[in-house]
Amino acid sequence: MKAVITGASTGLGRDMARNLYARGFELILVARSAELLAKLREELGGKPRIISLDLSNEENCRELYRMTKEENIDILINNAGFGSYGLSSEVDIETELNMIDLNIKSVHILTKLFVADFEERNYGYIMNVASIAAFLSGPLMSTYYATKGYVLKFSTALYEELRRKKKNVHISVLCPGPVDTEFNERAGVRFLINGRSSKFVADYAIKKMLKNKLLIIPGIEIKLGAFFQRLVPTKMLLKICYRLQSCKR
Repeated sequence: MKAVITGASTGLGRDMARNLYARGFELILVARSAELLAKLREELGGKPRIISLDLSNEENCRELYRMTKEENIDILINNAGFGSYGLSSEVDIETELNMIDLNIKSVHILTKLFVADFEERNYGYIMNVASIAAFLSGPLMSTYYATKGYVLKFSTALYEELRRKKKNVHISVLCPGPVDTEFNERAGVRFLINGRSSKFVADYAIKKMLKNKLLIIPGIEIKLGAFFQRLVPTKMLLKICYRLQSCKR
């Protein structure tokens, strides 16, 4: 069995790689940092193949597919992504466009390319990493929340299409709450509640993915939050989200 993991050099991607390696999977690990990938490969016995690519570049997404399409990939995990904090009018537009390219376009392109092969072979798993933010609008992190909403809706729609085709291709979307990873530092935020460990979330996600779970939400408190937000009026929910976000700095 063979898996491709994007954003594999740190955080969730790194811990997912560790989990799948322990399960005996062959790994293809993808991230921008060749140095961090090499360090992880050494930790994993020098066996995984590493590919250094910036997936915010559309052509690099297509190149990754070309480099791996003959490998009979069984699992694709689209984990690469980042966020930024601040008023929409003040966040640099190029940062936001880069975020859209990585968080949305790379997920869309790689999912479309790999799922076609999986359908033809009638086997495969795809896990797209979203966030509990996908269920909300996020003042002060508006673009990040919107990108994760796209990942959630795209993934769940694709799930239903494949189900109706009776294909043995499984789609999962991971929607964690706060996770202790390098993401927080890059986004420039801190959370009001303690985040789950990256290892816990990664292990939970892999276990549920392999059980064909569509929506993966680690932690009962996050599950409850995702449910009860649907009962709150939109304007009130926006006020709550703004107040919570404003405390992240």
